[in-house]
Amino acid sequence: VQLQASGGGSVQAGGSLTLPCAPSDKTLSIDSIGWYRQAPGKQRHLVAGISSDGRKNYADSVRGRFTISRDNAKNTAYLQMNSLKPEDTAVYYCYHKIVGWPRDYDAWGQGTLVTVSS
Repeated sequence: VQLQASGGGSVQAGGSLTLPCAPSDKTLSIDSIGWYRQAPGKQRHLVAGISSDGRKNYADSVRGRFTISRDNAKNTAYLQMNSLKPEDTAVYYCYHKIVGWPRDYDAWGQGTLVTVSS
């Protein structure tokens, strides 16, 4: 399964971007969704997550600025990023836990680069 993420780009500090992500197969059932990021020389870590029933969690560094959401009808996830800071510069990856049989499995997007200039 391929996840198609987009929306990255270059923006000045204080600006906004929205990152959408959807699987190539829109008939899949999606459990949890997450957005991760990896800055140069650092490990990938979770930025925001949303469960199948809509519960959300955020990293402290983005809480109040970023919003994760999902449109189950379109099987699309979104990361709305406001008040961007230079330290938000990273490659952003979307993650889906796909409901499968005999077990669920993980799917990752290819990554989209977000660059925030001061």
